[in-house]
Amino acid sequence: MSALINNKAVNSVGNNIRTLRHQRGWSQEDVASRLGISIPAFSKIETGITDVNLSRLEQIANIYEISVVQLLGLGLTETEKQYSSMSAAQKKLTDREAEIADLQRKVIELYEELHNRKSVAV
Repeated sequence: MSALINNKAVNSVGNNIRTLRHQRGWSQEDVASRLGISIPAFSKIETGITDVNLSRLEQIANIYEISVVQLLGLGLTETEKQYSSMSAAQKKLTDREAEIADLQRKVIELYEELHNRKSVAV
């Protein structure tokens, strides 16, 4: 990953963490204390100076009672959110189409079975 993209991602995560902290009315000291780190260390996470590893992201997500994916996704653009929603809707639609095809096969099988029974009875 290029340094520019990596830096942008770290800053985005930091912004997400800061946004969540502000939404809850917590200070940096509050969150740093919950993480068991110093205030300057937490400040470096929020400002993107420190790269955050996965275990630290999990700790932070747990503090805010959200998933790591949600923590990372707070910075998604509206277009990216819409694409993600559309992908989920497309998967549901594909699943439903498969269910419909399965039900159609069952109806055909039942029809053929009924037709065969009538032929035998006649």
